[in-house]
Amino acid sequence: MHDQLPGDGLYPQTKPYKTDYLNVDGHQIHYELSGNPDGPTALFLHGGPGGGTSPRDRCFFNPDHYRVVLLDQRGSGKSIPNASKDYEGALFNNTTQYLIEDIEQLREELQVDQWQLLLGGSWGTTLAIAYAEQHPDRCRQILLRGIFTALPDEIDALFQDGTAANHYPEEWNRYTSYIQKTSKNWDLEQQNLLAAYQKRLLDPELRIEAAEAFAGYELSISCLCRNEERVKGILSNPEQLVPFAALEVHYMLHGCFLKRGQLLENVRAIKNHRIHIVHGRNDSVCLPRAAWRFHQSLKNEGAEGNASLQFIQAAGHSDKDQNIALALKEATDNLINDA
Repeated sequence: MHDQLPGDGLYPQTKPYKTDYLNVDGHQIHYELSGNPDGPTALFLHGGPGGGTSPRDRCFFNPDHYRVVLLDQRGSGKSIPNASKDYEGALFNNTTQYLIEDIEQLREELQVDQWQLLLGGSWGTTLAIAYAEQHPDRCRQILLRGIFTALPDEIDALFQDGTAANHYPEEWNRYTSYIQKTSKNWDLEQQNLLAAYQKRLLDPELRIEAAEAFAGYELSISCLCRNEERVKGILSNPEQLVPFAALEVHYMLHGCFLKRGQLLENVRAIKNHRIHIVHGRNDSVCLPRAAWRFHQSLKNEGAEGNASLQFIQAAGHSDKDQNIALALKEATDNLINDA
């Protein structure tokens, strides 16, 4: 049974025909299957880290063609433990390499020789690229929305040096003011705002208000036209809010557990894959120059015929932006013909 999501131009929402858990390293990883059970398999990798999946994520894919796999990464969504219920357990063995191994274990569990398509958004692009570079023979096509390669300039622009204040001064002020008003040493803590947020998130008494300040800042600059309903919905739901803040701070403080420049240095491994990049021209969360830099790295390795970059005009970061959403749907359709 298909239930059309109202007016967004995506595919009708289909209900999953299977939901299950994968037991790994003390985590139970929630996944679901929908669409065509006999079709080529597409894996959706959510952002954050800690963002979790939603039913809408299925709607980027033609359900008559693809077998669609949604996976809630460690500590988030329906995976157990969720950071809102077991903070330390959710962060235990939670690094990029562990997530790559989870994807591989799920592939083996589903008896898939290759993922036909990886669709990653924001942090999901980081994970998709890292996975594909480590296992290039296990995927064929890669669709990336809002490139994030975890270089210091990308992390600092969003969380440390105030670049975001060029366009969002009020939001940046709220982000920094929370730390300043709760700080006993602002001169020190303003030098590393991510560490300051982590300190408060580790305190159960401050966790929710710190998560609200951190996540509220990023959510408020994600869409070109701010979606107040979505922001309020996430901020009022601890099972979404706490993983969003906890895991993002955890990963960003550690450079996403990648060697500096790793994803650009290793693009040769995926130069023969079909790669399409969708990036909002007005993205204030993930820098357009990061998308350009990654695409240039691919071209320099001779991937120009396989790799394409599409800047979406009048669009921000979120796949809730209409122009971004439609570009992703169009791309999954086009990649069917490139298979």
